[in-house]
Amino acid sequence: MVEELLTALAATGTAVVVYTAAAARVVKQYERGVVFRFGRLLNEVRQPGFTMIVPVIDRLHKVNLQIVTLPVPAQEGITRDNVTVRVDAVVYFKVVDAADALVRVEDYKFAVSQMAQTSLRSIIGKSDLDDLLSNREKLNQGLELMLDSPAMGWGVAIDRVEIKDVSLPETMKRSMARQAEADRERRARVINADAELQASKKLAEAAGVMSTQPAALQLRLLQTVMAVSAEKNSTLVLPIPVELLRFLERAGQTQGEPGGEARTAPAVPVAPPETFQDPVPDRALTTDLPDLDDLPDLPADTLLGAPADPTPRDEAA
Repeated sequence: MVEELLTALAATGTAVVVYTAAAARVVKQYERGVVFRFGRLLNEVRQPGFTMIVPVIDRLHKVNLQIVTLPVPAQEGITRDNVTVRVDAVVYFKVVDAADALVRVEDYKFAVSQMAQTSLRSIIGKSDLDDLLSNREKLNQGLELMLDSPAMGWGVAIDRVEIKDVSLPETMKRSMARQAEADRERRARVINADAELQASKKLAEAAGVMSTQPAALQLRLLQTVMAVSAEKNSTLVLPIPVELLRFLERAGQTQGEPGGEARTAPAVPVAPPETFQDPVPDRALTTDLPDLDDLPDLPADTLLGAPADPTPRDEAA
């Protein structure tokens, strides 16, 4: 009798151990347990720790509540300003309702992935290229709102969405590079022109000061000579301004006269050239001249006549 009782107790203990092993479940801290009994969902969601289910009748499904990092494949689209781009993104989401994540959608990860791809294409078509490149925060927020609205019905919450990279065609990259280079060159020219304007104003002020004090120009010239000579050059080019020569000329005239004024030599009057006129104009020669061979040898003054009076006829008259 005792042996039969011990055998029954052993069998019962073995059955209890087997039942406990079959019914015992452990839910981790980052998981939640959803139990289906005869295919029907139980309202109670098993919390982390040790839990028991009815073997063969109940089925326990564990749902991970950790944040899932889901990369979105690169999507090619045309922006609102007709530029073809390829954009890829990453979605961070987590399950907030384990029962809805299992009951309302077959595979919530695949569903979120497909919805992220379609939403990314939609956001590309509604945005300009400049927004994709420089205003990504606003696009991320818009994309997050587009994903979060349907995902809440699946028991999934979108934590954040980030656009990772925007790929542009090579022709567009070169065009943007030329545009940026032209903009930088324009700014450089404006800055250079502004510097020239400021320098010209300062030079005009300096010229005004030097015009009142001519010695300042000479001092500035000496400073220039000292600056050039400090370079240890074998050849020295020294420009001499015209104002300096005028200053030296005025200084020389001032030192040449005790009274301070330079004398000038008196002008010598020049007599106008004398003119001689024939007292009997347009007279005709009617006398026949003898041949020179027939004339006897006479002195030169006989042939030529007496020398003419050097006194002008007007004065003789």
